[in-house]
Amino acid sequence: GSSKRVAILGDQIAKLAVDNDWAGVIVNGCIRDSAIINELEIGVKALGTHPVKSLKTYPGEKGSVVNFGGVEFVPGHWVYSDEDGIIVSEVPIHETKA
Repeated sequence: GSSKRVAILGDQIAKLAVDNDWAGVIVNGCIRDSAIINELEIGVKALGTHPVKSLKTYPGEKGSVVNFGGVEFVPGHWVYSDEDGIIVSEVPIHETKA
């Protein structure tokens, strides 16, 4: 489940996401360093901010289905986000540049 006890994402991990050409990150918890993250070329959605970083004792998982906020996030599905919310699609719904 979600946690608001510590920040799950900070500026260093957000910078790694930018360096790996990620368009965005959705966090089922809090972030820190929000002023720095807001200046980066990446979209971030989170439940809030918290000044305390996590202990990073859990390595995470790759390729797992994740459920939160009533939404199922499945590897290979497309996620779209703007100021008003998030949608998930099994197929791309955006136009690609030719």
